Amino acid sequence: MPLQPLTVHGTSFRDGFGRDVMLRGVNLGGDCKLPYPHGGTNFPSDFADHRSVSFIGRPFPLDEADEHLSRLRHWGFNVLRLLTTWEAIEHAGPGRRDEAYLDYLAEICRKAGDYGLYVFIDPHEDAWSRMTGGSGAPGWTFEAVGLDFTRFHAAGLSHVMQSKYDYARGGRQDGYPQMTWGSNHRLSPGAIMWTLFFTGKTFTPDFTIDGVNVQDYLQSHYLGSLRAVAERVRALPNVLGFDTLNEPVPGFVGRPLSYRHLGPTDTQPSNPRLGLAMSPLDSLAAARGLPVSVPRILRDPRTGAFSIGPDEVVNPDGVSIWLEGRACPFEEAGAYRLRGTRVEPLDERFFQVRDGRRRDAAGDAYGPFFRAVAATVREVNPDWLIFAEIEPYSAFVGGPFPDAMPAGSVNASHWYDSSTLYTKTFDAEQAFDFNTGRTLHGREAIKASYVKQLRDVAALANSFTPEGAPTLIGEFGIPFDLDEGAAYAAWRDGDRGDRPWRPHVDALTLMYEAFDELKLHATLWNYTASNRNDLAVGDGWNQEDLSIFSRDQQDPDADAPSGGRAVAGFCRPFVRFAQGRLIEMSFDARSCRLRVEIDVDGTIDADSEIYLPRLHFGPEPTIEVTAGRAVVQRDASRQCALVRGEGGRLRITVQGPGTR
Repeated sequence: MPLQPLTVHGTSFRDGFGRDVMLRGVNLGGDCKLPYPHGGTNFPSDFADHRSVSFIGRPFPLDEADEHLSRLRHWGFNVLRLLTTWEAIEHAGPGRRDEAYLDYLAEICRKAGDYGLYVFIDPHEDAWSRMTGGSGAPGWTFEAVGLDFTRFHAAGLSHVMQSKYDYARGGRQDGYPQMTWGSNHRLSPGAIMWTLFFTGKTFTPDFTIDGVNVQDYLQSHYLGSLRAVAERVRALPNVLGFDTLNEPVPGFVGRPLSYRHLGPTDTQPSNPRLGLAMSPLDSLAAARGLPVSVPRILRDPRTGAFSIGPDEVVNPDGVSIWLEGRACPFEEAGAYRLRGTRVEPLDERFFQVRDGRRRDAAGDAYGPFFRAVAATVREVNPDWLIFAEIEPYSAFVGGPFPDAMPAGSVNASHWYDSSTLYTKTFDAEQAFDFNTGRTLHGREAIKASYVKQLRDVAALANSFTPEGAPTLIGEFGIPFDLDEGAAYAAWRDGDRGDRPWRPHVDALTLMYEAFDELKLHATLWNYTASNRNDLAVGDGWNQEDLSIFSRDQQDPDADAPSGGRAVAGFCRPFVRFAQGRLIEMSFDARSCRLRVEIDVDGTIDADSEIYLPRLHFGPEPTIEVTAGRAVVQRDASRQCALVRGEGGRLRITVQGPGTR
């Protein structure tokens, strides 16, 4: 049956038959942030070629598409969060779009539909751009606002692997510690760019480029790139809509000019972030080429506890990152003034109160931006959904979504188990909860913690409409290089069994059990076609290694699609379509028992469809209707059961071969 467009009804997705739809999928892929084929951070670069790069081949060359998409279908996924970047579309310069790449991206979307996969487009960014240690925006955006990215490293204002890593030495290095790329959000270039992108009209009303305010200039090019993608995929029924922008941050908006966030307070309840604790004034002074002494926030790698390290001098050599002849727009707007070799704040509430009104990220950055994204893509297809994101971890620090969300919005927030992500260990019998500072004992305690955290994330959607909105966790996942890549070493030594992957399977199992309990949609981070079991490479981006697939683990003699890592943890049964309302879904992997409850609407002329992977259930699972009346058919080729109920409550139990 061809895929149908989905609509939002309260907290559910529904198809054209009126069935509840459960979306479980994967991010495709981690290396889409980077040019093809040698743009990964495992290759040295000074980014001099940023205008001539190509992203054709990300997530994979077209001649490999059938292989990868068939594997994803076999594992049961039914949705892709498909990554692209503003840079991939408009790297050559303002308004100069890569038409060949747009054709390629549209073909990836079309082929995904051939394999029964819904798609929503994710315009991805991390820390603004590759030149600031992340991904997303084209290099020319810095030049447009007057910044020189070739000076960022010399000024100590970017934490970029290509500048800090010794490629001759290889491996993991203290000079570029794991999971430190995020500190770039709080360094001068990224913070300046975000503030101008979201709130340039508010804070720098006189700063214009080509006759328009800097905010309108940057956003018009970003939105124009989204529209270019939208026009290519407008006719594809499997394309659900667009993400707004991956993990945005609001820059300086709402922050006191001289405030350094060193720990939770009543007005700033969030934990401090790793890295230099720079105030907006520190950032602006360092960008001007003034040495600034700033404390560094540290984290205990075992417990996750934060501490304040000694002060460090930022930009000791006094390197200005502004191009010759270009002024700091915030100085010109009256935030501060330069007095010899020091800066003097002129308005401590410059980024907090403008024109007599309090400013904040939700109302002044995200709200107008979400409405602009929705208007742009819905001019092309008015039925597309909007997958909205705000700053990561907002659920835990009280950061709300804006008021008046666009109709048809989805809460696409992200969630990670911080302990596993940062310590790169997992023990199902004992874990440390970074959010509460408590040690959790046993699987049930860990799962309960996950459920609570995810319930808090889902609650962010309660304000979208009086009926709420769906929550699709846009990213979650685990590092597969747990315990310094112990599973990779076992694989190289010939161990093809389950034992090396037990921690990974346990972690993913508990996460999916929490999703099932809350009936949450989710796209796992990630599937990287170019991944390697190599601690220096991983997903090809900042040595992260969260891909569920690696070329290094393919077995040419395997009966099923191979190359997966800890497949039993993510290849799980679920109700793809419910003939009515899905009430309950739970799967016990140890006993291999799935329980489903559906409030059947007998007027819906379509089956419930339950994915039953052979990995768990074998070729002939026992399917029993324990309450209600229904006709059950098995579709072995698609690893699923089709169930047509008469009406009322229907309970189904599926039993596999036993304890794993």
